[in-house]
Amino acid sequence: MEATNVYSMPRIGDSAPEFQAVTTQGTIHFPSDYKGKWKILFSHPADFTPVCTSEFMTFGKMAEEFEALNCQLVGLSVDGLHSHIAWLRTIKEKIDWKGWKNVEIKFPLVVDITMEVASLYGMIQPGESNTSAVRAVFFIDPQDKIRTIMYYPLSLGRNFDEIKRVLVGLQTVDNFGVALPADWRPGDEVIVPPAGSCGVAKERMEGAESDLHCYDWFFCTKQIPKEEVESRLGKK
Repeated sequence: MEATNVYSMPRIGDSAPEFQAVTTQGTIHFPSDYKGKWKILFSHPADFTPVCTSEFMTFGKMAEEFEALNCQLVGLSVDGLHSHIAWLRTIKEKIDWKGWKNVEIKFPLVVDITMEVASLYGMIQPGESNTSAVRAVFFIDPQDKIRTIMYYPLSLGRNFDEIKRVLVGLQTVDNFGVALPADWRPGDEVIVPPAGSCGVAKERMEGAESDLHCYDWFFCTKQIPKEEVESRLGKK
């Protein structure tokens, strides 16, 4: 019987699985080549497809915003190097979408014809396709730990405002030791760690900590100015 490689999908909190791969920017060793940076590793089903083209153009337009957040973008599909190069050249030379044109993709696009990397990261979802990677997004921190995972089906393009919001949110969590409420944006109130004792809970509810707004003993927030949040983003 032919042996089959079986991979368990990586989980939040795991070390990012390591791989070496040929890309449109040369050979990379991931994630070690980008130690000290945040990394967004994302997969797409195939080159020369319309949804993927719209996504790559969006990442290309936002690349400097991610660079400013100390984040390296790395794309992946199961197509070959020549296909990748031809597709990225087509995007730059021919596609005019949303008024965007001459969009150059400078971040690496991984060649994964054997689907080894896609399998390693659980990007192949047999119920969706046996031969194409779904639209997976892995947020990996400077210590090479997986912090957030998103999956989209083949037919639905990603929300890039949300991708950037998650990256900003994760950095804010780390920088200030807080949690973030639903729909948080820089300048919104943040959630402070829960009270660790009955005494602290009582003091909070009695207003002893004047900088806190307590909705109940377990749910207290404080304000961090937008400027302070943004001044810490992208820092190592």
